[in-house]
Amino acid sequence: MRRLVGAAVGAAILIGLTPAVADAAPRRPSDSEIATAEAKAREVEARIGELSGALEAAQDQVDAARSRSVIALDEYQAMQAAYEVAQQQADAAAAAAAQATADLGVARANLVAFARRSYMDGSTYSGAAALITAGDPAQLIERAALLEAAGSHRSDVLDVVTVLQEQATAADTVAREAVTAAAGLQKHAEEKLVEAQAAEIDARAQAGALASQQAQLTTELAAAEQELESLVGAQAAADRTAQISRPAPAPPRAPAPPSGNQNQAGSGDASAASTAIDAAMGYLGTPYAWGGGGTRGPGPGLDPDEGVVGFDCSGLTQYAYAQAGISIPRNSRAQYAALPKVASNALRAGDLVFWADDPSDPDTIRHVAIYLGNNKVVQAPQSGDVVKVSTMWWGDYAGAVRPSA
Repeated sequence: MRRLVGAAVGAAILIGLTPAVADAAPRRPSDSEIATAEAKAREVEARIGELSGALEAAQDQVDAARSRSVIALDEYQAMQAAYEVAQQQADAAAAAAAQATADLGVARANLVAFARRSYMDGSTYSGAAALITAGDPAQLIERAALLEAAGSHRSDVLDVVTVLQEQATAADTVAREAVTAAAGLQKHAEEKLVEAQAAEIDARAQAGALASQQAQLTTELAAAEQELESLVGAQAAADRTAQISRPAPAPPRAPAPPSGNQNQAGSGDASAASTAIDAAMGYLGTPYAWGGGGTRGPGPGLDPDEGVVGFDCSGLTQYAYAQAGISIPRNSRAQYAALPKVASNALRAGDLVFWADDPSDPDTIRHVAIYLGNNKVVQAPQSGDVVKVSTMWWGDYAGAVRPSA
């Protein structure tokens, strides 16, 4: 190989260093000329390696920033969904407390009426006067309980009031706790949103810096590759450049273990899957909106995509299956956790496929798409892009689920 490289370098030197005597008989370059040309070639190779490495490192930083952003968005969406459930529970608890208070009011009114009738009718119930002169409902209940303990004049009306008082107190406690829990989740959701927005803004800033950096580095890289070609010839330069640019093979990583719903999916409902695919395909070309979309269709994104109406990745999948009458969670990690799993060699059209920073860790899932069959997916990829059909890729593949099963 070294002799071949030396010959190529020698030929380049012969052509490049002796243009004035091109028609003369070729001469063999000296050892020093060959060594000088080889040293120069190695110097250019090193420069190409540096430029390629700088481009790859910059792209890796952007990719990592985007991953942090979408994972943070996913965490916010999960927290927001938990808050919405808690708020519904708080509303239901408040309604139950209000109803219990209303029922208690009716029962108290019945108790007062009962006491009044007993007194006016000359009832032997000696405690009636004490009940009527009570200063407030709480004192009335207190006196009634004491009178009941002291005598034999038990009243069903009093029993009802006592039970309803306990129920109203308990319902009020539940309502207060539910409101507190919902408020805590709302606060955490707001904090997660701030984190996610900061991560997305940072990712976009890095992507913008990469765009300008790429232009400069690409120009320098092209010049260095051309210089290498002039030194060693086109084929040798191509071979060397390919060797420099070839990335080290990444160690294989297994897909994520089943999380949440660990059941293996059955055959599923092909009609529902087809409906979901049609729903997603009906929005091809719709802008990606960070945090946008859901069961009702495209929606406004969150800042910094405020004003952009469209879908993020999990918003698109949730919408698609809502049209098939199947409810799935809003965020990608929850979708993976909630639904029955599918092996990679058993994928069917309509399955949801996932990617993660670490495919062996479901907590790092960052993207979801709908598998179409024939090695294609429909997806909402990232900010600045649109809903589109893409070729299925297996790098960082984390697993699949079947919503229709």
